[in-house]
Amino acid sequence: QVQLVESGGGLVQPGGSLRLSCAASGNIFSINAMGWYRQAPGKQRELVAAITSGSSTNYADSVKGRFTISRDNAKNTVYLQMNSLKPEDTAVYYCNVHLTTRDLYGMNYWGKGTLVTVSS
Repeated sequence: QVQLVESGGGLVQPGGSLRLSCAASGNIFSINAMGWYRQAPGKQRELVAAITSGSSTNYADSVKGRFTISRDNAKNTVYLQMNSLKPEDTAVYYCNVHLTTRDLYGMNYWGKGTLVTVSS
């Protein structure tokens, strides 16, 4: 049906940068919105950033000015550029997509997650 492939996670030093990617493929007619969530051990999952098909964006206060979300509609891919990373950014990051399938069903899909660790 639909696959979400996340990449770009890893270990980075405080103050460093990392770029996450999430590519959607399969039974897709259109993508309405894509976003990134994160969850640290013992904490609630939270929305980090989201972007609509019209490129409107929304960010958590904790990442404003440091993170940038963008998308390539032709590739059904969303990116999260993370700069000035802090240890508190350490979490599993999950891609989320709201889409319409080729048979015109509205669907919501989650990626399996990619781990970002910020440590010296």
